[in-house]
Amino acid sequence: MKKFIDSPDTLLQTSLQGFAKAHADIVQFNPEPRFVYRNVRKTGKVALISGGGSGHEPLHSGFVGVGMLDAACPGQVFTSPTPDQMLAAAQAMDGGAGVLFIVKNYAGDVMNFEMAAEMLDLPNASVLIDDDISLPKTHSIGRRGVAGTTIVEKIVGAAAENGADLATCKALGERVNQATASMGVALTSCTVPALGHPTFAIADDEIELGVGIHGERGRETKKLVSASEIVDQLAGHIFDELQPAAGQAVLLHVNGFGATPLIELHLIYELAWQYFSERGLTVQRSLVGNFTTSLDMAGCSLTLTLLDKEMLGFWDAPVNTAALRWGC
Repeated sequence: MKKFIDSPDTLLQTSLQGFAKAHADIVQFNPEPRFVYRNVRKTGKVALISGGGSGHEPLHSGFVGVGMLDAACPGQVFTSPTPDQMLAAAQAMDGGAGVLFIVKNYAGDVMNFEMAAEMLDLPNASVLIDDDISLPKTHSIGRRGVAGTTIVEKIVGAAAENGADLATCKALGERVNQATASMGVALTSCTVPALGHPTFAIADDEIELGVGIHGERGRETKKLVSASEIVDQLAGHIFDELQPAAGQAVLLHVNGFGATPLIELHLIYELAWQYFSERGLTVQRSLVGNFTTSLDMAGCSLTLTLLDKEMLGFWDAPVNTAALRWGC
C-alpha cells in the first residue's frame, strides 16, 4: 500500500482540518463531534444534513455551502457516522424551519440517522436515497444509495435555499430519487487504509459490473470488453429501469470512482450521450467527474435523472460549495 498518510487512525481528522482551511470561505469544521458546516446559518430555512463514511469525497463535505447542504457528518472510511454527529449538526444548523436528513440506503447510515431523528427535539424528516439499480427492488436490504445522492442534494438544496418548507423539500427529494437510476463498473478494487490491501481480487482482463461505493464486489464479474460495450450494458439497464418516454429531458451524470482520468470519463459521457440520444432522450444537463468516489478504485458509474421543469430550475440555481460552484 502506497498512500500519503501518517496513520490510518489520524487520516480523517487531518484531512478534514485541511479541507476546512482550504475552503474557509465556505465551511468550518467542528472536531467533536465531527461535522463540516456552512459558514452562515440562514434563519427560516430548512437545514439539510447528510453524511456517511469517508472515502467518497467530495461526497458529502464537498457539497456543504450555499445552495446545497448545511452540514455533513463524515464517519471513518466506509464507516457510518454516529447519531451524536447528526444530532449536533442538526442542532447547530437549525434555522427554525426544521431539519431534513438525506440518507444513503446502507444499514449503518439508516440506523444511525434514524436514532438521531428520534433524539432530535426539532421538526425533522428524512429522504432515503436508493438509486443503485444493480440490486433488485426486492433485495433484502433494498437498493443502495450511490451517485444519485449528489443530484438529490443539489436540487433539494436549491429548494431549501429558496424557502421551500420541510414537507416540500422531503417530497421533492423523494421525487428526484424516484426519477434517478445509477449503475457502476469497476476495473480495479480499492484499498482501505486500515486494511492495507485491495478489498477484492480482479484480474487484468476482468471488470466488476454493478459495484457499490464501498469496495464491495458487484453483481457479476465479466471479461473486459470495449468502452462502447460497457456503456451499452450500463445505459441499457438504466433505460430499462426508468422506461423514459421519447423527448424526455434528462440529466446525465458520469461519476468517477477516484482513479479514472477525465479523458476516460468524458469518453464514457460521449458514448452514453449517444446511447440515450439515439433512444429519443434530450440530455439537457450534465455532470462529469469524481463526485461519489470509492477511494482509489478505477471505474465509473452512470446516473440518469428524468427532469421536469422544477427540477431543472433547481439544478441551475446558484450553488457555492467546494465541489460544485456556479451562478454565484
